Amino acid sequence: MSYDDTNIFAKILRGEIPSQRVYEDDDVIAFMDVMPQAEGHVLVVPRTPSRNILDASPAVLAKTIAVVQKLAVATKKAFAADGVTIMQFNEAPAGQSVFHLHFHVIPRRAGVLLKPHTGAMEKPEVLAANAEKIRAALA
Repeated sequence: MSYDDTNIFAKILRGEIPSQRVYEDDDVIAFMDVMPQAEGHVLVVPRTPSRNILDASPAVLAKTIAVVQKLAVATKKAFAADGVTIMQFNEAPAGQSVFHLHFHVIPRRAGVLLKPHTGAMEKPEVLAANAEKIRAALA
């Protein structure tokens, strides 16, 4: 399948849909997941269009995973987490629902289960406050 530039992450990249960005450079952006599975759930997305890891170039993957690591460290610090879950899905049967390469970075606490990734969106003020915590941890 080919890349569809009408996906929600492509629209966020173009600024057509607002997001709570926590990090950006020439190659990658990171923003708060609007349906977080835990406090501090961030998405890391390359600017280069690719459907998923199966069609992304090694150069894009290298730049993206470096930011995933940076955000994993920052979210763990920002939320005093015990660990960090990194998830990445490829094609619908594997759980991918937005067809632009992205990584989930989710700070975790021992004994606390992930919330379902449902249609319930987090309050904007909560996302903004969590984004600020992560930006402070990156500084």
